[in-house]
Amino acid sequence: MWRASLTICLPLLLLLGSSALRAETPNNTHEFTLDNGLKVVVREDQRAPVVVSQLWYRVGSSDEPPGLTGISHVLEHMMFKGSERVAPGQSSRLLGALGAQENAFTARDYTGYYQLLSRDLLPIALELEAERMRGLTLPQEEFLPELEVIKEERRLRVDDNPNSLAFERFLTQAYMASPYSQPIIGWMHDIERLTVDDLRTWYDLHYHPGNAILVLAGDIDLVTAKEMANTYFGPIPAGPLPTRRPPLELPVGGERSITQYLNVQIPTLLMAYNVPGLVTAEEDWEAYALRLLRGVLDAGHSARLASELERGSRIATSVGASYDAFSRGDTLFMFSGLPNQARDVDLDQLEAGIREQIERLQNEPPSAAELDRVRNQVIAQLVFAQDSISAQARLIGQLESVGLPWTLLDEDIERLQAITPEQVSEVARRYLQPERLTRSHVLPAHLKEAR
Repeated sequence: MWRASLTICLPLLLLLGSSALRAETPNNTHEFTLDNGLKVVVREDQRAPVVVSQLWYRVGSSDEPPGLTGISHVLEHMMFKGSERVAPGQSSRLLGALGAQENAFTARDYTGYYQLLSRDLLPIALELEAERMRGLTLPQEEFLPELEVIKEERRLRVDDNPNSLAFERFLTQAYMASPYSQPIIGWMHDIERLTVDDLRTWYDLHYHPGNAILVLAGDIDLVTAKEMANTYFGPIPAGPLPTRRPPLELPVGGERSITQYLNVQIPTLLMAYNVPGLVTAEEDWEAYALRLLRGVLDAGHSARLASELERGSRIATSVGASYDAFSRGDTLFMFSGLPNQARDVDLDQLEAGIREQIERLQNEPPSAAELDRVRNQVIAQLVFAQDSISAQARLIGQLESVGLPWTLLDEDIERLQAITPEQVSEVARRYLQPERLTRSHVLPAHLKEAR
């Protein structure tokens, strides 16, 4: 009964959600910049007496020079290990005792720290965050044990995980010129060589108010946000701003292949085409069309990859596509899949099936009805995401960190609605070409011995 009601109401919800987002934008989201350069974005949402505070620094693994891979992630760990007025681990213990949720993350384009807590506790979170923006102490006795923790994290997440290891190696081939080829967690030999002095230099270069964005979302108003931001972050002096350039990839690097023999049970196919993101696209519509192209191929049970390759020809037990438009540089349009070994399908046959679906879209645009269905699914996810203040804040922070305005969040639906079937076909023709392709065959290790 619930599913039937959802199906009937979904089109109306999408229409209402789309117009509601456009109507709310001028009133519920605000931005201002402190004298020291810290940008603050406030998104008011008073549905619950909670606030999320997210502090984003414009630095990630793509900023790291050779030999220092992983340093952004290591510094993220050390941000919890004490500052001038706070002992190691004290801020986490305090926030935990107050019922707040906190954590941090490092990505290719940014590093972020966040707290989700009751609105009356926000001053505590902001004071602690401001304290470590410039007051980090980086004690040697905390650094060495934490480095061992990070090395073990790499072993568990990558070195001892065949799928993660295969993907890490695949990226080194898919990105020929871009620093996106570097692992976020870093190469093990670089992690082992890092020193506290390396961290201090990295911290002094990147952790300044002008290189950060503070996002506050939830039960908070603009006046209160300005007062708190000025109180806790205003006294921090402005610092030097590092130069950043979008990571660019060779547009036609040539078709590349890699075969990996790892401790996997089932062969896996990885395919990726070098494509632009919204920052690097010649025209903005290309990135939105690529998002919908991904949806036509892999947005739900009725998408083409699932219906044609999993249930139709049954050459795949699973197959999917992915694309991230909101990166600082050129990115990848990816496919991954497992062949149906019960039907004696190999990786070459699975790749041929995926290429056939690509060629169909290159030669013939999706119908208006199919594109509308896909677009509605994508928009539904955007509308439902508004139920989470953390998701709203994260999208704002991600956009601002890669050099895009947060206002795109509230323009997203309108821009997706403007894409035509022919534009979806056009980006498939333009970018899903063999000279942009990297493929990897991930095979069980015992097959290498049998060669």
